[in-house]
Amino acid sequence: MLSQKTIDIVKSTAPILETEGTKITTCFYKMMFEAHPELLNIFNHVNQKQGRQQTALANTVYAAAKYIDQLEAIIPVVTQIAHKHRGLGIKPEHYPIVGEFLLKAIKEVLGDAATDEIINAWAEAYGVIAQAFIDVEKGMYDAAANQANGWIDFKDFTVVKKEQESNVITSFYLQPKDGSGVTTYEPGQYLTIRVKIPGEEYTLNRQYSLSCAPGRDYYRISVKKEKDFDPNGKVSNYLHDHVNEGDTVEISAPSGIFTLNMEETAPIALISGGVGLTPMMSMLETLADTGSKREIHFIHAARNEEFHAFKDAVEESTARLENGHAYYGYEKPLNANGNHNFEGYLSKSFLENIINEETITYICGPVPFLKNAVRILTELGVKDENIRYEFFGPAMDLKAEEKETVKA
Repeated sequence: MLSQKTIDIVKSTAPILETEGTKITTCFYKMMFEAHPELLNIFNHVNQKQGRQQTALANTVYAAAKYIDQLEAIIPVVTQIAHKHRGLGIKPEHYPIVGEFLLKAIKEVLGDAATDEIINAWAEAYGVIAQAFIDVEKGMYDAAANQANGWIDFKDFTVVKKEQESNVITSFYLQPKDGSGVTTYEPGQYLTIRVKIPGEEYTLNRQYSLSCAPGRDYYRISVKKEKDFDPNGKVSNYLHDHVNEGDTVEISAPSGIFTLNMEETAPIALISGGVGLTPMMSMLETLADTGSKREIHFIHAARNEEFHAFKDAVEESTARLENGHAYYGYEKPLNANGNHNFEGYLSKSFLENIINEETITYICGPVPFLKNAVRILTELGVKDENIRYEFFGPAMDLKAEEKETVKA
C-alpha cells in the first residue's frame, strides 16, 4: 500500500510526464538496450525505430501517475499489454531491469527537477505497478499451462501447409511438432512467432492474428508480405520466401483481448482493411460454425482485386449464416464493372445504410483506415463501447489521438 505522501508526489509529476514522457521513454530504451542488449531478442525493432513503443510506454507511465491512487482504472490497459508480454515471454525477472532504467531516464531527462523525493516516490510506485503486471501475467501463464495441450513460452510447430491467398498474403497452417493437439482460443486472438533470420544478430518476434475459427486441428496465420517497407518486411519476407511446408517455426500460445463476444445478440459488423481481415476471418467462421442468427455484415476494403484475400471463403461462410452479408470495396479497382460494393475509401454514405446505433463493430486494419472508420462510426452515433478495434503494434487510443491532432 502506497503512503498518501508517495501518491501525492507521483500524481504531481503527471503534468510533466504528459509533456516529457516520450523523451523519458526514448532515453529509457536507449540506456536499457546499451546495458542489456539481450533484451533486443524480445522487443520489436520496428516499433522502436518508428517511435511507437516509446509513445505507448510514455502513455502508460502517464496513466499510472494520473491514476496511482486508483490503479483499477488502468487494469484494462495492463491486461492488454500483459497479453503482449505473455506472448513475448516477459517474466518477473525483467521488471527490476525496467524499473532501474526507467528511474535513471526520469533523472536524466528531468535533471534537477527530479529530486530524491520524486525518484524515491516513483521507485515505490513502480514496485506496485510492476506487481500488477506480474500478477496479471502469472494468471495468463498459469491458464496457458493448464489448458489442454497448453504450454508456456515458445514451442516448435511444423508448417503443414502453405497457401497463397492473394498476391501479397500467404497462409501458414501450423501443427505442434511433438504431435500433440492445438489449444483452443478466442476468435480474434493472435500468435507470436519467433524466428532467427540468417545474418540477423537477434531473434525477431512478430504477432499475427489467427485467421481461422478455433476447433480445427491446426492454427492458421495469414501473413502479408511487406515488400515495400524496411525494416517492416524482415519477418514477413522471410516467412514468404524461406519458410515452406515441413519447416519448423517457434510460436507462443494464443493471446489478445480483441475477441468476439459470442454472448451478445445485437447486429454485428466486421470491418477490415488490407491484411486486417485476418482476425475477422476467425470471427466470421466462428459465427458460421455456431449457426449464429445475428445480423452479420462483413465489410472489407482492399487496394484492388489482386490484393483481396479470402473472397471465396467469406462468401462460403456468409452463405451458411441465416442473416449474413458481405461487402467489398477497392481503392483502385482493376475492373470498373467488377463485383464490388464501393470504390475508394470507406465512407459514411456507404456505412450509414448498413450500420445503426446499436451495431457492434469490430475493426482491424492500417492506422489511417482505423481512424477513418472510428470517426465515421462515431458520427453515425455508434456507442463507444460498440466500437472495438485492433491493430498490430503498441496500443494507442485512436479517438484520443484524433482529438490531439485536431487540437494541434
